[in-house]
Amino acid sequence: MLLRIHFTGADLARTSVASRPDPLWETVLSLRMLQHRTANPAVEAWGRAVLARRSGSLRTLLPLVRPLGYFPDFLTPSVGSADVEQGLDALTATPVRHLSGDLAVLGAGGPLPSWTRDLAAGRPDALRGLTGALRDYHAAAVAPLEETMRTTVRAEYAAQASTAAESGIEGVLSALGPGMRWRPPVLEVRYPVDQELHLGGRGLLLVPTLFRARTPVSLLDPELPPVLTYPARRTVSPDDPGGRKLVPLIGRTRTEILHHTAEGSRSTTELARLVGMSRASVSHHTSVLRAAGLISSTRHRNSVLHAVTSLGSLLLRG
Repeated sequence: MLLRIHFTGADLARTSVASRPDPLWETVLSLRMLQHRTANPAVEAWGRAVLARRSGSLRTLLPLVRPLGYFPDFLTPSVGSADVEQGLDALTATPVRHLSGDLAVLGAGGPLPSWTRDLAAGRPDALRGLTGALRDYHAAAVAPLEETMRTTVRAEYAAQASTAAESGIEGVLSALGPGMRWRPPVLEVRYPVDQELHLGGRGLLLVPTLFRARTPVSLLDPELPPVLTYPARRTVSPDDPGGRKLVPLIGRTRTEILHHTAEGSRSTTELARLVGMSRASVSHHTSVLRAAGLISSTRHRNSVLHAVTSLGSLLLRG
């Protein structure tokens, strides 16, 4: 199944990448991650710590953000990217027709708690209860990772800016990551349902996220400003002890390169794009890592591929 995003020339000119994390998108995607098991020990440790707090906010939020499928568009308002309070203010101002419409779509996939009827009607007490739950959960589960989120999204933005400078916005769309394919003038995204999105000259905001969804996520309502979230090619997972300890030892750039090579063999060109640096600078850093025995490098046709060694993997595990 595919989400097919249709671009015009005007849309390409108006497409951009977010330069900072969106707190409500990160909050909602973290709620989804919390409900999935992963093979990443750092993510599992983060999830156990969040659940151990037994936050009452989860009783409010989990019925709205299920493990799979749709969650209400109003949870991630388009004007809420500056900080969590601005986002919550925008959520509170959601028109009743959007509240009721989104909850009707969610309710078609399974029963909802009785209090959501008050939310669908826009009753102030229900809105205060929802925004309070989001605020409490964000403070407990997401805010402690703010520095990691900011660094991750900034690095992704820098990498995409470099790609756009060399290859234009179509170069960015061609290399967004697994599950996405640019077939001009359509971006095809592997998705839980078949969906068509015609941008109609509005452009698309690409939002890199620290918390990974199983697929990129867009809004359902075609009237809303078009957004597509996708996993930033981050190098440090939530609460990653190896990443925190390595940065003072070998520096942030070499730590990022080491993490990327642990995800699979990477060419010098790929690493340059991922960390937002020139190929010459990356070659210098890979030479240092190779001399320390942390990565190995092999030539493949016209490229040099870098992969983490056993020693490098041990360091990454902290």
